[in-house]
Amino acid sequence: MTDVVDAAQSQSADAKDLARFGYKQELHRTLGFFSSFAAAFSYISPSTGIFTLFALGLATVGGVFIWSWPIVAVGQFIVALNFAELSSHFPVAGSVFQWTKYLAGKSYAWFNGWIYLFAGILTTTAVVVTLPLTILPALDNMGWKLDAASLHDQVWVAAITLVVITVLNIGSVRVVTRINNTGVFFEVVGMVIFAIVMLIVHRHQPISVVTNSAGIHVSFGTFFAAMFMSLFVIYGMDTAATLAEETRDPRRKAPQAVLSSVGGAFIIGAIFLLATLMAIPNLHEAVSHGWGPAQIIDANFSKFWATIYLLVVSAAIFVCCLSIDAATIRLAFGMARDKRLPLSKQLGKVHPRYRTPIWSSIAVGIIAAIPLLKYSGAGIVAIAATAMIYLAYLLGNAALMRARLNGWPKVKSPFRLGAWGPIVNVLALLYGGAMLVNFAWPRATSNPTPDQTAGALSLGVGFLNRIPILYSVFVVVVIIGAIYYLAVERRRPLHVEVPSEVGPVEIPAESLAPGEIV
Repeated sequence: MTDVVDAAQSQSADAKDLARFGYKQELHRTLGFFSSFAAAFSYISPSTGIFTLFALGLATVGGVFIWSWPIVAVGQFIVALNFAELSSHFPVAGSVFQWTKYLAGKSYAWFNGWIYLFAGILTTTAVVVTLPLTILPALDNMGWKLDAASLHDQVWVAAITLVVITVLNIGSVRVVTRINNTGVFFEVVGMVIFAIVMLIVHRHQPISVVTNSAGIHVSFGTFFAAMFMSLFVIYGMDTAATLAEETRDPRRKAPQAVLSSVGGAFIIGAIFLLATLMAIPNLHEAVSHGWGPAQIIDANFSKFWATIYLLVVSAAIFVCCLSIDAATIRLAFGMARDKRLPLSKQLGKVHPRYRTPIWSSIAVGIIAAIPLLKYSGAGIVAIAATAMIYLAYLLGNAALMRARLNGWPKVKSPFRLGAWGPIVNVLALLYGGAMLVNFAWPRATSNPTPDQTAGALSLGVGFLNRIPILYSVFVVVVIIGAIYYLAVERRRPLHVEVPSEVGPVEIPAESLAPGEIV
């Protein structure tokens, strides 16, 4: 009985804490640390990103591309340290948008939120088009006679996936979280078990494969191009902060989950990458034919076990789709609740029965489907999505640096960097800026023009087809945003008062209410 009372007091303290930011508790606050961690981990989802762009890294510099994994992990952990501190100070839905609102004002926050919203939508698209890369070969092995290389088949699987995750996110955060927790468990266990089996039974390459480029000249340019697999995997750790209004004691739990998700993804991904490289029967053949994990698994396991593994990975990718969609929906809801988006009245509503933002869910699903109308492969969508995410992260870190120079933070929070804050902040800016230059560099492997995609992305206008696709995506998002901002947002007052910095409400000792998700 005491546990129930303590949990109720904790819920009340969390609601009072949220009220000081001008919001009432509308979303279900049911998540514990593991659920918060699982949401961020499944957004990162090592298996998803590795299956999407492993072939790009391998074909670019051979086994040497694995060294991009620790480099990106360290860089993103530095970024995550800043985000952990921010999530401890501002436990509200919307992560980067909300943080910049409190640190840099409404105009800066609006543009950053707008960019991050479309980055999240593009990431949703990028992940739903990754699922066909594993589920189609699995179904083909089971006798369905489907072609994993067919863009037509990939689009249909992606579209169905998008509908399913939209419906699930409308239905209940509790159901989504249970699916997510289960999926993370099987992703971790599945990747580790298959990695161990490959290392013990199917080790065709020596450990020196990590320095073997298969005869390809490795330069800074080629290595940085090969980094895109790692860059696409290790982001989204702020999902734990985006779900802050659905998490118990978020000032403590969210920072822990943000950092744990990066560390966990790095360890699991490193084990799997090493095992997969060492399991390649012929490195030169794999490089020349652009092998991904699916081909390496097929080359080592019987059809039965290869199918089982593809199904496990497919489940992990589906959960990743669900988590990314949920995070993007919360961002749209957070902005709409502040009256910062078109149709904000509808997008900011929470259904009284389901306690989910239904119209934000539907809007994100519809916009995420648009790139499917001009689909040329998962890699192109992934690169555009990742670059936009990194831009939003960089803008968030720039706002934080400015705030630090002005004396932030002035109150204590459960997680704080203290004197290390400015140093960590500068390192995050340097890393983020370098990676943005890497993304923006015009090259066929990572930022192609429509002319370099064999007509698959042709825009029907000569000069547009000669512009790198990332530039076109960014310009379209910014121009539409600028027009809307100048026409509408500039004259709108903030819907809620931005509070002065506040410390946490005193929260009683942790305990769980019956039925609480942990």
